Amino acid sequence: MTNYLVLVEGVADEVFMNAYIKKLGLDGVVSIKPCNGYTNIKEQAFINVLQKNTDDGGRNLIVFDADDDCQSRRQELMMIKNEKNVDFDLFLFPNDADQGALENLLERIINPVNQCVMDCWSNYENELNKCSIPWKNPHTPTTPAYKTRIYAYLEALTGTTKEEKKRIKEKERDYLDSNLWNLDSDYLNPLKDFLLNHIK
Repeated sequence: MTNYLVLVEGVADEVFMNAYIKKLGLDGVVSIKPCNGYTNIKEQAFINVLQKNTDDGGRNLIVFDADDDCQSRRQELMMIKNEKNVDFDLFLFPNDADQGALENLLERIINPVNQCVMDCWSNYENELNKCSIPWKNPHTPTTPAYKTRIYAYLEALTGTTKEEKKRIKEKERDYLDSNLWNLDSDYLNPLKDFLLNHIK
């Protein structure tokens, strides 16, 4: 049996990919390993992991964030692939075409009945940008980091006990919870096609 190794950037990606691979019925044949940031892919330890999997007859997949520019990030990673002489297939969050990261994908796959929560957060950000704080330079308040949107979404829909609040954390999230997430969303089709095309 072919060993499929999926390298991701961090724990948030690992938890999401584990859930989505399970949703696709591919669990049991795939190992997911975080490398704590895309730049670490060129470290010898991770190059060795990729080469060993290839030597053992396995197949390597890398699923990283596109960040500010999908094309530039792809070129950068393919250059590492060529320089280090390692074999892998590449997908970039959110959809292998646009700039962004896992959080952009997550916002697009929330359960549609919960859209009002995201709308409220967008209104909050818009109102924040209208504020003027005289002692601050610049005077406009800093908009919270994009991933804060996902924390706010989950916190608004999660219970108040300490145990329930734990599920907001990246490593504790349940992406198979259909009250929160829609893993059948068309927005996931590029990722689904990538995984199904490369994992037989």
